[in-house]
Amino acid sequence: MSFPKSLGLLLLLLPMPVLAQQAQGPAPVTTVIAHAQDLTLNARLPGRIKASTEAEVRPQVSGILRGRLFEEGSVVTEGQPLYKIEDESYQAAVAAAQAAVAQAKASRDLAVLEEKRAVELFASRAGSAQNRDSAVATRAAADAAVQAAEAQLKSATIELDRTTIRAPIAGVIGLTQATPGALVAAQQASPLATIRALDPVHVDVTQSATDILRLTSTAEGRAMRALGEAGLILADGTAYPIKGRLEAAEPRVEPTTGMVTLRMSFPNPDHILLPGMYVEVDLPQALARGAFALPQNVVMREPSGGAYVWVVEDGKVAQKPVTVATARGSDWIVTGGLKDGDQVISSGFQKTGPGAPVTVVPAEAQ
Repeated sequence: MSFPKSLGLLLLLLPMPVLAQQAQGPAPVTTVIAHAQDLTLNARLPGRIKASTEAEVRPQVSGILRGRLFEEGSVVTEGQPLYKIEDESYQAAVAAAQAAVAQAKASRDLAVLEEKRAVELFASRAGSAQNRDSAVATRAAADAAVQAAEAQLKSATIELDRTTIRAPIAGVIGLTQATPGALVAAQQASPLATIRALDPVHVDVTQSATDILRLTSTAEGRAMRALGEAGLILADGTAYPIKGRLEAAEPRVEPTTGMVTLRMSFPNPDHILLPGMYVEVDLPQALARGAFALPQNVVMREPSGGAYVWVVEDGKVAQKPVTVATARGSDWIVTGGLKDGDQVISSGFQKTGPGAPVTVVPAEAQ
């Protein structure tokens, strides 16, 4: 059987899925309905958890560790005793300083009496002005000696108190790096332990200065920046249930990268977030009005990089170019190219193509 040349040319121009469906009938596809809504556009910024406050515990006096007074990994309060250093020599220093104070006060009392006597003799013209002046100077020197001895006593008392090493901050204390019997030195380089405040915690992330300028160029963006609310995605992909906020931004741009460092703060009452943990921060950037949230598998790409979707119009497949703003979870946020109520094909791509007739079926049937 022969065909007219015009009909043969038409068959060559039709896509293969269309030719196949003319023989087999409309292909079944499933669709999702595009609903226009106002959506918040977020930036996903990677970072790591940091303790809001961290302090290394070091001795301020030298000596032999007598004991450890805390449980490793426990919560400690500010000022809580952590270690005890042998203090006999420091107690002796305090006793010697107390004796020096007593001796200085006795010398001052004698100097006061001699000053009073010299002043009375000079007033009755029985003593010379030189003797009076000498007695006054001796009393003043005795007062200074008392002050010096009291300062030495205070210093010795401080040294004795420092034989009990206390927590400089409240937080969770880590593993000890020294055991009883070890010799420790004042201001040594290696810490005895580290205390970290874990509620709240910080996350430092970087964002390009261009994105920050784009965010602050609109009233809505400035309002979002002022609110500073942020979400947190954990390493396993789950969302942290408590929202955080933007605490501060480094007031400079890194010249080599063009990035600005942002500091986020997140409450951590259950100590789920630990320092060093990898996380991602969801930081709101803008509000897209009349946008669409579509599953990522429905958006396809042309070789040139342009995005498009297939929709069902009048029972046939139509290709529509779309504008993709960003990703949100497993969805693409589409800000242009669709209208409310469009039926976007979500499965059945393999058996159809633009211009081919299709039948919309439930996902279970497909």
